[in-house]
Amino acid sequence: MTTKILDPRHDRRLQPAFALWKRYRPADAPHAFRASTPEKARAWQHATRRALAETLGLTRMQSTALNPRLIERVRRPGYVREKVLLRTGPDTLMPVYLLLPDPAPQRPPPVVLAFHGHGYGVKDIVGLWEDGAERSMPDGYHQDFAVALCRAGCAVAAPEISCFGERQTDFSYLNTRIGQPVPTTCTHAAMLAFHLGLTVIGLRVHDGMRLVDYLNTRRDMDAARLGAMGISGGGMHTFFSACLDTRIRACVVSGYFSTFRDSILGMSHCACNFAPGLAAFGEMSDLAGLIAPRPMLVEAGTYDSIFPLRAVRAGVRAARRVYGVFGAADRIETDYFEGRHRISGRKAYGFLSRHLGLR
Repeated sequence: MTTKILDPRHDRRLQPAFALWKRYRPADAPHAFRASTPEKARAWQHATRRALAETLGLTRMQSTALNPRLIERVRRPGYVREKVLLRTGPDTLMPVYLLLPDPAPQRPPPVVLAFHGHGYGVKDIVGLWEDGAERSMPDGYHQDFAVALCRAGCAVAAPEISCFGERQTDFSYLNTRIGQPVPTTCTHAAMLAFHLGLTVIGLRVHDGMRLVDYLNTRRDMDAARLGAMGISGGGMHTFFSACLDTRIRACVVSGYFSTFRDSILGMSHCACNFAPGLAAFGEMSDLAGLIAPRPMLVEAGTYDSIFPLRAVRAGVRAARRVYGVFGAADRIETDYFEGRHRISGRKAYGFLSRHLGLR
């Protein structure tokens, strides 16, 4: 008897994802945004912010004394670059580059959290090649945006995000295992975090919040006028940080904000983008209600293949309806530029300068 091979292309019920998609109903999510008045919206924010922190594992993160240590200080044209090492948890160290306008303004400038995306790490946004050499012009999809922010008049705090650069997992112990595939550093950390009931998103938000705690101890910058900007994985970091840390007054989300359905869940994305149980909060536009009514600028390239422009536009339209309940629909701005997955900056630097009190 010949065994008949079934083709999942002809009967989608053979595909596990088909059944899972049937369960994907963001409109029915328990924490979806359904408020109809500003008062109900603020009550929703209070309850939902607490629930999101629990889902991401943020409530189970441990803090300790930051013990900041200055590693280097370099003067560059128009700014000074410091490298500081912070202790964000009992067993966690985080390098941070601080860019300070030079000459220093009479009044402490506002400060922007600058979150890099996938690549060789934070050096790629502060004007350094991967080997640490200085460069004289922007490169890559990050376009040295931390430097651009500083030259626009802001102080900038650019951390090495967990899983990148100097914070990658060391897989050297696998070298003796013949044929052992080496996982990506994000995937390894994400799977380990899931196993422990945590998430990489939560780890990064926690690190960012501890960084803000440190910035509040500095007298040469005004952390009360705090912004955030990031692209790709850094856009995700910016988005969730703004959702959970109300000290962020304005944010630029580049190459990320769209819909979960048509981007993060619709194609292959890094494991660091996921959190078990996040479906309870509906779509990205629902979570944007945790940022409202604070100003948010969404950057998106017309040829960004992993965050399709149609999904970005749909997400923005839905988020504006959420912001509208706060009477702030106009506080979501957009920069739809011709290009691929990269920083634009065409509106971003002026947007943050304006909302952080530089203009």
